[in-house]
Amino acid sequence: MSKIVGYGEDSFTLWALKRHTSNVLREFQDETPSSDCLIFYRPSFGRHSKESSSVFGEFDAIIASSENIYLIESKWDNLAESDKDEIILNKEQKLRHQIFSWYLMHWNNKYQNNWESFIKERQNDFRFKGKTIAPTGSLLAMNLEFILDKSLRRCKGVSSEHIKNVLLFFYNVEKTVPPTKISRDFRLMSIDYSKDILGNFVTLDS
Repeated sequence: MSKIVGYGEDSFTLWALKRHTSNVLREFQDETPSSDCLIFYRPSFGRHSKESSSVFGEFDAIIASSENIYLIESKWDNLAESDKDEIILNKEQKLRHQIFSWYLMHWNNKYQNNWESFIKERQNDFRFKGKTIAPTGSLLAMNLEFILDKSLRRCKGVSSEHIKNVLLFFYNVEKTVPPTKISRDFRLMSIDYSKDILGNFVTLDS
């Protein structure tokens, strides 16, 4: 069998989803077996979080368990700011979590295949400066509907306390001291990759 290795933040994210999803669940005392989770890798809601638009960027991952929905950002210790003790998330990242959380809280299966009805009933509640709800028929609306529907089928009874904002920080324990602080409303989880690397590449196959 071929050996698969990858470089960079995206590869570390995929590696963590394959090997460490159970650690994320334990961090939140979530008793869902990792094999029962639905995981979206690099779900996109528009390539860039532009002003005056409905797009709001990409998560590194979303994990839906039977108890919670985890909205995940990733960073690794190859970045210039990795020597700092605190992770500072930019406003676009924070806004992405706020907007998708709003969709999770307001979506209902009665809107399935009827995005226009969702807009009519919910647009006055969508209060994000410079942003609009995804327009009917757009690729963004279709992607949102798919992920919202699948996530809420997996996680029953979503409220604000069931939406978890997570920052995964990947580090090499032999070279790096991980940060200990992060922006409010986010949980920081540091994951050591030192045992799964070849050179500067992480091993992705099991």
